[in-house]
Amino acid sequence: MDRWLNRVAVVTGASSGIGAACCKDLVAKGMVVVGLARREERLQELKASLPKDQQSRFHGRKCDVSVEQQVVDTFAWVDQTLGGADVLVNNAGILGKLHITDPDNAADLRAVLDTNVLGVSWCTREAFISQQRRNVNDGHIVIINSVVGHKVPVFPGVGLKMYAPSKHAVSALTEVLRQEFLLKKTETKITSISPGVVDTEIIDDKIKEAMPNFPMLRAEDVADAVTYCIQTPPNVQIHELTIKPVGETF
Repeated sequence: MDRWLNRVAVVTGASSGIGAACCKDLVAKGMVVVGLARREERLQELKASLPKDQQSRFHGRKCDVSVEQQVVDTFAWVDQTLGGADVLVNNAGILGKLHITDPDNAADLRAVLDTNVLGVSWCTREAFISQQRRNVNDGHIVIINSVVGHKVPVFPGVGLKMYAPSKHAVSALTEVLRQEFLLKKTETKITSISPGVVDTEIIDDKIKEAMPNFPMLRAEDVADAVTYCIQTPPNVQIHELTIKPVGETF
């Protein structure tokens, strides 16, 4: 991690779960971290929870990644205030509440796609443009994907709604971005990390009741994977990393 000391990482969905775990880990390893989330008070709590000597390296920023202008303004702020993002961890994502076949579900379905697909696209675009403008060729884009972005399992009584299609889109997006980075003659890396079920706020009580005793990962397990991927040497790119808890059956 030595080459990332005092360089800037932006983490989306930083108010809880995987995003918060990533922020804590990257700050602890010497990076300057900008945590993005809709719940600003959670970002303030996260900063207060850090050791005193690390708090100055964490910056919370209110940003809804599903709103393009907020993303543009936020990355402009990162450029102007901190010199630009060298690492981006696209973590923000929502499950959605309604099934695709439920009535009056347009707003719910759009919210999932706007956050899980377009939010990733906009954040990656702004981070990459910033890196190119600053002649940063060793940047790293990380996308927190899901195992359901590769194969759709059956969740009796719950269903995966628009979440699984959005994650399949993210899998394709990762490869398209890899090709675009090559086309533009940059050494910026991109990695999709696909965990199984992670014990975070996105797994509500209804899901837990439908899957009692189901093995789950910790948010810190995914954060460890992020750190592993970004510290690989220049000639190594982990394109896809799948993480499953021991005992998972799908």
